[in-house]
Amino acid sequence: MADEALAKSGLHFDELNKVRVLEPEYSQQTVELKEECKEFVDKIAEFQKIVSSFIDVVDKLSKEVEKEKMKAIGSRNLLKSIAKQREAQQQQFQALIAEKKTQLERYRIQYASLLKEESEQNEFIEQFILQK
Repeated sequence: MADEALAKSGLHFDELNKVRVLEPEYSQQTVELKEECKEFVDKIAEFQKIVSSFIDVVDKLSKEVEKEKMKAIGSRNLLKSIAKQREAQQQQFQALIAEKKTQLERYRIQYASLLKEESEQNEFIEQFILQK
């Protein structure tokens, strides 16, 4: 009965017979909630550590990817440059070939002309020798 009278006034006894303002059930739930909150906070802290380490790994990886990307861009630009150089060199060689063909044709014409002149001179010499 004394317990009921104290309970009506808002006072309760716990397992250790200490006077409490809260009912023992609510007190126990409060303690459990406190422990769960501590566990939750600990898990959140652990999660933050994991996320932080994951972010560090991803940052390092992104830097490596960016570095490799720049290397690839440099290589691609170098390859394009080499291709353009080869095209320019090919055009130079084609121009040189055309020039050499023109020169060859000129030499053929000159050779034919010289052969004709030699033939005429040989005829002249033969006629000159025969007239004597």
